[in-house]
Amino acid sequence: MTDINERAKAHWKEETTSRERLKEVLEETTVYSSVSTIASKALVSEPTTRKYLNEFVESGLAVSMQNGRTTEYKRDEGRVITQRIEELRTTHTHAELLEGIREMNGDIRDFRRKYDVDSVEDLATRLEPEDGGWADLNEWRSTRKNLALAKAALQVDEAHRVAEV
Repeated sequence: MTDINERAKAHWKEETTSRERLKEVLEETTVYSSVSTIASKALVSEPTTRKYLNEFVESGLAVSMQNGRTTEYKRDEGRVITQRIEELRTTHTHAELLEGIREMNGDIRDFRRKYDVDSVEDLATRLEPEDGGWADLNEWRSTRKNLALAKAALQVDEAHRVAEV
């Protein structure tokens, strides 16, 4: 009997194309990675990986940078943010976005009061390893990120409304 991971890899390889596997791996690649690393994860040869990664860079799915003589790749975070903003804008009403923004602003005010700090960075510098506030720190960071996305979605929605007039 073969290892279950090996069977899963074999099934994935049978059911998808090289391009599909590379796109899946790229979508999870948040730090610059070498062609060999990405190829290994996607079960694709390095020349094929290089070909598709360059195509992904051209189409805006990926970004690349030179690290010495090596080109490294990762997903384009700007594209991910833009997709999330558009998703929020199209799945929530104007009023829902406003209400979500109000709630998140309230949550951030609560964190500031609870820890007597002005920002999540201030809290990070004050917490000791044994303190219990690390979960709140992570929640505050997530809330701040989601607030920024919701505000952006609201602005994009407003721009669409104005353009339609």
